[in-house]
Amino acid sequence: MSSGKVLLGVLAGVAVGALLGILFAPDKGSETRKKISKKGEDYAEALKEKFNEFLDSISEKFEQVKEEVYDFAEQEQAKSDEVKKDVKTAKG
Repeated sequence: MSSGKVLLGVLAGVAVGALLGILFAPDKGSETRKKISKKGEDYAEALKEKFNEFLDSISEKFEQVKEEVYDFAEQEQAKSDEVKKDVKTAKG
């Protein structure tokens, strides 16, 4: 069976399913559209909240890592200064 026939069969199935869905819908079209719109808004709002939570957690972790790197750099700078001081003392 060629892929073109499979694709044609899938498209025909989708078209028949959409037609049957419209014919046997329990509510009027305007009510169905309102329900779909409301559900879409609910999903969009939930997605927006999850995305904001994700951004907050990423920002928090970024700040945490930034502080750790800053502390590490300060410690290493202090060690470097100590070694320089020891070298100067040794040279005398």
